[in-house]
Amino acid sequence: MTLAELLVRLGSFGLDLTWRVEFDEIVDPRCVEMERRSANAGMDALTLLSLTTPFLQLIDAKARGFAEDKLVLVLTEFDSSSWDVRAVDERVLSELRHHYPGAEDL
Repeated sequence: MTLAELLVRLGSFGLDLTWRVEFDEIVDPRCVEMERRSANAGMDALTLLSLTTPFLQLIDAKARGFAEDKLVLVLTEFDSSSWDVRAVDERVLSELRHHYPGAEDL
């Protein structure tokens, strides 16, 4: 699953957030652009989505979603294959479980 797919599955909840993204390993020039746009105030969801086009591989990436200045969502990718999702709103996690029945609670 890609970051773009995960962002789309978040629906309106993710659209209203300001995003900051960081990477342990830069594997694509778009990662540099995402980090640049994440600096200071962060970027809106549509900008992040435009930078996460298909075939973007991420390794050990963390995307943090903020509502105003409050951290409400953290998406952490490990080795371009699995995601850890932490959200303050249980409805977000329930929606993701619905779309990804193989998801596990940790």
